[in-house]
Amino acid sequence: MPTTLAPSVRIGKAAVGALGMLAVATGALESVVTPTLPLLQRELDMSPAEGALLSIVLLITGALITPVAGKFGDRYGGKRVLVRLMAVVSVGGLVSALAPNLPVLLLGQVLQGAMVGALPLSFILVREHLPAGESKVAIGVVSGLFVGGGMAGTLAAGPVAEGLSRHWMFALPTFAVIGSTLLVNRLMPEDPPGRSDDEGGIDWAGLLLLSGTLVTLMLVLALAPDIASRPLVLVALVLLLAAFVSGWVAVERRAAAPMVDLRMLALPAVWKSCVLTFLICVGTSAAVYLVPQLFAVSEDAYGFGADATAIGFFLLPGAVAATLAGPLGGIGARRFGSRAVVATGVVLMAFGLLALAAVHTEVWHLVVGKALIGLANGLCVTALVTTTATSVDQSDTGIATSLVLVTRVIGFAVGVQLSGALLTAATPSGADIPAESAFVTGFVIAGALTALSLLVVRTMNNRTTNSRTTNIRTTNRGVEE
Repeated sequence: MPTTLAPSVRIGKAAVGALGMLAVATGALESVVTPTLPLLQRELDMSPAEGALLSIVLLITGALITPVAGKFGDRYGGKRVLVRLMAVVSVGGLVSALAPNLPVLLLGQVLQGAMVGALPLSFILVREHLPAGESKVAIGVVSGLFVGGGMAGTLAAGPVAEGLSRHWMFALPTFAVIGSTLLVNRLMPEDPPGRSDDEGGIDWAGLLLLSGTLVTLMLVLALAPDIASRPLVLVALVLLLAAFVSGWVAVERRAAAPMVDLRMLALPAVWKSCVLTFLICVGTSAAVYLVPQLFAVSEDAYGFGADATAIGFFLLPGAVAATLAGPLGGIGARRFGSRAVVATGVVLMAFGLLALAAVHTEVWHLVVGKALIGLANGLCVTALVTTTATSVDQSDTGIATSLVLVTRVIGFAVGVQLSGALLTAATPSGADIPAESAFVTGFVIAGALTALSLLVVRTMNNRTTNSRTTNIRTTNRGVEE
C-alpha cells in the first residue's frame, strides 16, 4: 500500500530549479521537428511517408524508454539513471545536429527519444528529497516547465532553422541539455536505490513485446487514413497488434520482475489516471494539430493565410498558459485535491473545444481557445501525475508515473492521427484545402471525448496533502483487519 518516506537529504530551490531547466531543455529539443518538417523534407529530399516516419520515431522510442527509465530509477536510484539517460540524449541531439541525410537524422531522433524518461526520473528525485506537500508543487513546476519548453521549441525552431540552419535548431537545445544535466549532477544529492539488485533480472521479453506493440500501434495509426487503398495491410497489422498485446500481457503476468507490473496498473489511482490522461490528451492533440492548420488555410477560403512566424506568434499565449498550468496544477492538487483540479481542467477543455467548433471566424477566437485548452491540459496532466506519484509506494514512483506518461504519448499520437484522417477524408480530389466541416467535426469529437472523461473523474479520490496521512492510516488499518 502507499507509504510516505521521510526525505533522506532535503533539497533546496536550486536543485529543483536545475530539474526545471533540464525539463525546459528536453521539452524544447523534443519539439523542434514538428514545426520545421516541411523545411526538413525539402532539404533532405524526403517523401511524405519518410516525413511521417521522422515525426513519430521520437514518440515511439520515448514510449519504450519511459517505463524502462522508471523501472531502473526505482531500482538503482533516480539521479544515477537520469544523468546517464541525458548523456544518451545529448549524443542524439548532436547526431541530429550534424546529420547529413535522413538515416543519420533518424538515428539521432531514436537516441533523443530517451529524453521522455527524464520526467519520471525527476519525480523520483523530488519525492525522495521533499515532503509530500512540497513534492506536489515541485512536480507541477517540472511538468509545467517541460510543457513550456516544448512550446518554446515549437516557436523558436522555425526562425532558428531559417535564420541560421536546421543544424542549429538541434544544437542549441542540446547544449542546454548538457548544461542543465551538469547542474543536476552537481546540485542534486545521491538518492539510494529503492530496490535491491537481486529482485530479478531485466524483463527483456516483456520489453521486446511492448516494443512490438507500440511500433505496430503507430503503424496502424499511420495507415488508417489510407485504409481504402491498403485494407489487407491494415487488417494484418491489427491482427499483429492483437498478438503482441496478448503475448505481452501473458509474459508480464508470469515474469518474476516484470517491466510493467500489471498489478500496479490495476490499482484504481493508476488505471483511472491512465484512462483520463488518454482521453484528455486525445482532445488536446486535436487542438494542437487542427488550430495551426486552420491558421494556415487561405484567406480566400475560410482561414487566415498565416505563415510559420505568424502562427508561432498566435500560439504564444497558449505556450504561456501551458507553462503556468504545471505549477498551478500542483498547488491546486495540494490545496483542493486532485479530483477538483482535474474536473476544472476537463470542463475548461471541453468548453474550449466546443467553442472552437462553434466560433472560429476571427484570429482571437483561435488564440483564446488554444490558450484555454493548453491551460486545461496542463492542469489535468499535472494533477493526474501528482496523484499517481503520491498514491503508490515511494519505490514505485518511477514506473507508476511512466505508465501515465506512456499513455500521454499514445493519446497524443491517436488524437493527431484521427485529426489528420478527418482532414484527409474531407479534402476533395485535386484540392489542397479540406472542407471547413472537417475542423468542426474534429473539435466536436475531441470535446465530446473530453466531456466523457468526467464519468471517470467523479470516481476519483480527492486527496489533499492534509488528508493524505489520514487516508493512508485508514487504508493500512483496513488491510490489517
